Order: sequence, then structure tokens, then C-alpha cells
Amino acid sequence: MYRDENDTPPDLPPAATGETAATGATGADAGGTGGTGLGPLLVSLQLTDSAFPSGFYTLSHSLEGFAQAGAVDPDSLPLLLEDLLLYGVGPADATALALAHRATAAGDPAATVRIDEHLLATKLGREMRQASVRTGRQLLDLGREVFGRPEIGDYLDRVVRREAPGTQAVAAGVIYAATGVPVRQAVAADLFAFCVSFAGAALRLRLTDHRTTQTLIRGAAPLIERTVEAALRRELDDVGATVFASDIMSGRHERAEARLFAS
Repeated sequence: MYRDENDTPPDLPPAATGETAATGATGADAGGTGGTGLGPLLVSLQLTDSAFPSGFYTLSHSLEGFAQAGAVDPDSLPLLLEDLLLYGVGPADATALALAHRATAAGDPAATVRIDEHLLATKLGREMRQASVRTGRQLLDLGREVFGRPEIGDYLDRVVRREAPGTQAVAAGVIYAATGVPVRQAVAADLFAFCVSFAGAALRLRLTDHRTTQTLIRGAAPLIERTVEAALRRELDDVGATVFASDIMSGRHERAEARLFAS
């Protein structure tokens, strides 16, 4: 029971087959594009849009804690983002997303639950755990409504029954697999969404401006590629972050008198 406390397999077969590896649904069914082959791309664009109400807007991914401690400035922002990608979200959430995607594509929800449990257990701070399960449940709830795939609704039901924690990364893996987005593209899209969320938090914390924010996001592209390839090679036992400074800042942030972000 969960309290809301908040090896790389091949990608999809060629578009000419009209089917997705994740669900066997036609392109029109999975992506809603009438067989144009653009369905998976359009799904990933929608899910990574900053306007998509997944809850990422409320998160700073420990950046606010760094800012409150005076431990980050405009010059060090790219370095912090690099560390979070390569040693934080990459080995943890991105890897769990890839594993959950494969488990969902294989029709193995029990394996997805194990991945979900493992990922939650690696999140050391209460704040990070709460943020992950809140955004995960929101993502599943909205994903069921928007995409209408049974795998999404089935996993949301497990979360509601407290049979699974429903972390954000695993929820994303379920949705991407259910909608036919290839695993590599799914991991890349979620990492891009993380970078956009981080950059947006930096903007709201006045650590950067709108133009420099775009440079920050673009500069992360090679890191995203590197992080994706590493995530696709890992197994469940490898899941876990090692950015301990981020955990410390998150713990301080939990006790801060004033907070702009939930994490």
C-alpha cells in the first residue's frame, strides 16, 4: 500500500507497417494522425509542451534550494544542469522510464510496478518523493483522458488502489509506450521536458533571462543524447541518483520559510 506523501530493444517498426511496437494499434489509433506516421512525434511534442499541465511548472528540481543557499549563479547554471542530467535524472528517472516503457510494451504491468517501487525507494527526500507521485498521478489522469489508451487507465487504477506509487517517470513511460512513441524518443522527450522545466525555474528565480534560457536548453542537447544512450543500457538494479548536493538542497528547501516551488 502506498501513501500519497507527497540489451536495448528495437524501436518501432517502419512507419509503412502502420503499427506500433508498444500496442499493436494502428497509427491512427495510437497517434491520432490518420496513418501519416507523425503520431508518435505529435504525442511527444504535446507531452513536452510547457503548457501541458503535468505539474512540472511547480517544480524547480532542487534549483530553488541552491538559489536560497547562494550556491548557484547564472554562470554555474549549465554545470548544475549537466550534473543533474548525467548523475541525477539520467540514472534514476530516465532509466526507470525506459524500463517502464519496455514493460508496458511487453504487457507486463507487474514489472512496471516493480520499477515504480524501486524508483520511489531511491528518492531520499520527502519533497522529491511527493513531487514525483503528485506529478505522476496527474500525468496518468490527464493521459487517460487525452489519449484514451487502456494501458494508461489500467495503470492509473493501480495507483488509485495504492498498488503502485505512480512516480512521474514511470507514468511517462506507460503513456509513451501506450501511444506508440519509441523508447529512445520517449526518454529524450522526457529529458527535454526536464531541461525546459529547470530552465523555466531558473527564469522565475531570476537566475537567467528569456534569451539565455534558450541558450541553456540548446546547450543541453548533447547531454540529453548522452544521457539517453546511457539510460537505455541500464537495468533495474542500476536505477538511482548520486547528486547528493541536490538531495541536501532539497532537504533544506523542505524547511524553508518561503518557497516558490514544490521542490
